[in-house]
Amino acid sequence: MPVLNRIADYAPQMTEWRRHLHQHPETRFDCHQTAAFIAERLRDFGVDELHEGIAQSGIVAIIEGEGAGPTIGLRADIDALPITEETGAPHASTVPGKMHACGHDGHTAMLLGAAKYLAETRNFAGRVALIFQPAEEWGGGAEVMVQEGILERFGIGQVYALHNAPGVALGRFEGRAGPLMAAVDTMYVTVTGRGGHGAHPEDTIDPVAAIVQMVSALQTVVSRNRRGTDALIVSVTQIHTGSADNIIPESGWFCATIRSYEPAVRDMAEARCTAIVEGVAAAMGVSAEIAYDRGYPATINPEAETAFALEVAAEVGAEAGDCEPSMGAEDFAYMLEKRPGAYLFLGQGEGAGLHHPKYDFNDAVAPVGASFFARLVERAQPRS
Repeated sequence: MPVLNRIADYAPQMTEWRRHLHQHPETRFDCHQTAAFIAERLRDFGVDELHEGIAQSGIVAIIEGEGAGPTIGLRADIDALPITEETGAPHASTVPGKMHACGHDGHTAMLLGAAKYLAETRNFAGRVALIFQPAEEWGGGAEVMVQEGILERFGIGQVYALHNAPGVALGRFEGRAGPLMAAVDTMYVTVTGRGGHGAHPEDTIDPVAAIVQMVSALQTVVSRNRRGTDALIVSVTQIHTGSADNIIPESGWFCATIRSYEPAVRDMAEARCTAIVEGVAAAMGVSAEIAYDRGYPATINPEAETAFALEVAAEVGAEAGDCEPSMGAEDFAYMLEKRPGAYLFLGQGEGAGLHHPKYDFNDAVAPVGASFFARLVERAQPRS
């Protein structure tokens, strides 16, 4: 694959960085050791500015190019997951119950490789802002960084990111203009009735029966409330109630994940889910407490920037092409709501899937991703 020669020479270092990060995973916003490791590398590279402690443990580093020009942002997520690793790798997690099961260690290594190259060559105009973001998995770190003003503070005009893709050919880039990943909302419902002996249901108000009716009725939101061309998923993922085989419980709860692309569909789903739960509760004489959490918005790639990113990707990857949209979610959406840019997937070959305890990032793909980031800057902001 035609990676940049200088970045190809960094491959052993990127592998070393990535495996160190893999051994020391941190979650949510508490990525302070990870950030310290990143900051030390960036200082060694000679970045012009280093801004730490954004969104608690996030970093923005600035590299000045040759001559005046705009600022382009490149983002890598740095947090891990609360999963016990089962890879058996020599570089496996040393932190019980935490592992880099989504490849954010690899994303960080790729952006560090690009940073090293860009700081050495500076073959671009304007500036590049390197964004190392915590809490992608839980907490919406991208939203917090946006709220803390990084786009305005550093004059970032456009922003790009990559995500590794197990099961996609090594070095193949994929993306698409328009909806790429879904908005994700969660509904939590606590149902309260009147408990009692299972032999005397006439003396109770059964929350289990109500929950069963609610869960069944929620399936009609997709089948009977949206157009066939509108993407929407309503999946009930947990039901918890009861403590014994002969007791009708006082209460129980369930939750559902709701995925969509279009704002109008998202609003409809919330309204219908809420109305169904309230209606069933009223009909069956129970009370229902609903907490509806609006999560990450849909990741929408603008057309021009996506075409450009795929064009650059084709220069450094095995190939580049379109992909189907995913109902997964990604908090980079918050940055794309404010600035143009693109989010692409980078194939890392066969292996365990994302969020699996046997997953491991393929270090062979790191020079490809780093070359993409570096070449993107040089193409977007060429020296005059």
